[in-house]
Amino acid sequence: MAPAPLAAPDFGAEAFVWHTAPDRLEPVARVARVDLSLLVGVNRSRDTLLENTRHFAAGLPANNALLWGARGMGKSSLVKAVHAAVRAEGHDLKIVELSREDLPSVGRLLGVLRGARARFILFCDDLSFSHDDQHYKSLKAVLDGGIEGRPENVLFYATSNRRHLMPRDMIENETQAAIHSTEAVEEKVSLSDRFGLWLGFHPCSQDEYLAMIAGYCAAHGVAVPDERLRAEAIEWQATRGGRSGRVAWQFFCDLAAREGVKVPG
Repeated sequence: MAPAPLAAPDFGAEAFVWHTAPDRLEPVARVARVDLSLLVGVNRSRDTLLENTRHFAAGLPANNALLWGARGMGKSSLVKAVHAAVRAEGHDLKIVELSREDLPSVGRLLGVLRGARARFILFCDDLSFSHDDQHYKSLKAVLDGGIEGRPENVLFYATSNRRHLMPRDMIENETQAAIHSTEAVEEKVSLSDRFGLWLGFHPCSQDEYLAMIAGYCAAHGVAVPDERLRAEAIEWQATRGGRSGRVAWQFFCDLAAREGVKVPG
C-alpha cells in the first residue's frame, strides 16, 4: 500500500521543479529568465546576491536570502539571472523551485538533495503566509532548525512582497489576543530573522523605468526614435497607474509586436 520509493534523480539538468504526490524532481528544459545586465535599478541587491551566490558555489559560507518589496521590480528575475551568471563562471550550481503549497514536503526534498555532489539553490517565489497558515513552521527547518540542519549543499532564496512574510494585521491580532503577546509575535517574526540577507526592492523612478525599456530595445534590436519611445512609455505607465520592471517589460513586448520583432518568451 505504500508508494514506491523515489527513484534516484538525474541531476544532469541545471534547473528542477519539485512536485509531490508522488514526490519527484522534474527537470526544466529551458529556464525563463532575463540577462543580469538587463536588470536596472537594483544594483546593490544584484551585487550582494551575486557575491553571496558565488561564495556558496565555491563551497564557502553563504546566507539564505529574502528578496522583499515592491511587486514587479525583478525579485524572482534576479534570482534566476544570478543563478545563470554564476553557472556561466564555471560552477555546477543547480536551482530547484519549490511552491509555497509544497513547503510541508520540504524535509523530504532536503533528503533527496542531501549528499548529492552538486550544489542547489532552493527557490520559493512569492512566499507569504495567511491567517491560520502553519506552513511557515516547515520552512523554519530549512533555514536553521532541525537536528540535521540545512544540508551543506543547499541554500534557500525566497521572494515576497512582505518583509516579515506575515500579514501585519495577523501579528497585531496576536498581540491583542494572546496572553503572552510578545511570545506570539516573536514566533512569527523569527521566520524572517532566519534569513541572513534581507534585500529590499522599491518602486523605480521614471528615469530607471525608461532605462529598462531602452535596455530591452537594445538587447532585442528594436529601433525606435527616442522621442517616440519616451512619449509612448510614459503614456503606458500612466494607464497602468505605476512604474515597475514588469510594466516596462509589458510595454516593450507591445512595442516589439508593433515593430514586427519577435521576442523570446
